[in-house]
Amino acid sequence: MALASRFLSRSRQLYASQVILPHEHAVSVRSYAKEAAPSKLPPLKGDEMLKNIFYEVKNKFETALGILRREKITIDPDDSAAVAQYAKVMKTVREKADLFSESQRIKYTIEQQTQGIPDARTYLLTLQEIRIKSSLTDDLGAEAMMMEALEKVEKEIKKPLMRSDKKNMGLLLAEFDKINKKLGVKKEDLPKYEEELELKIAKEQLQELKKDAQEAMETQLKREEFKDEQMVDAKSLDIRNFI
Repeated sequence: MALASRFLSRSRQLYASQVILPHEHAVSVRSYAKEAAPSKLPPLKGDEMLKNIFYEVKNKFETALGILRREKITIDPDDSAAVAQYAKVMKTVREKADLFSESQRIKYTIEQQTQGIPDARTYLLTLQEIRIKSSLTDDLGAEAMMMEALEKVEKEIKKPLMRSDKKNMGLLLAEFDKINKKLGVKKEDLPKYEEELELKIAKEQLQELKKDAQEAMETQLKREEFKDEQMVDAKSLDIRNFI
């Protein structure tokens, strides 16, 4: 049961925060907004809204569990095939439960936190904050190059660059295109980058699951009735037996 609870805790991280937390539950808010627009019914009261959110969370959770009970997951972060299979299962969970992928979550966060920012400099600094909070690394040094591009444009126009200034924003975007070309980043390759991100996340989650499984088994083996048992390899465990 210890392993099961820890595994479910890990799997909840894929969607619980997106539904429950006010800043993250984009799916819920958008679905309510879509239904409310054409409806002639009176607005929902607070308790009715909470009730609807509860049932939505419950349905998403049950959908996820149904998939996890069917799909085989091998807890082996060092096996690329196991990582790919885990990523595939988690993608199915997100699609069936109507949840954000990591890249979609980041995109939504950017849209929400940068809404209303008037100038390009504050916008870029906010992007940097979001990247750091999302535990993403800037291995290519793109942020520094983007700030240098902004400095170049502002020096040329002799004033702060406002996002509403379409003409001069075009100059900045042209500089960004040069940066992308220099870094070898192509728009058509974005799906590939997203897939690489999802595989990286899948590997990290499998590493956490492996660690949790080993800790759970170590705790179990300390009990008197299991003193003669030996710890098994985490990859031999079938998570479906613990859900």
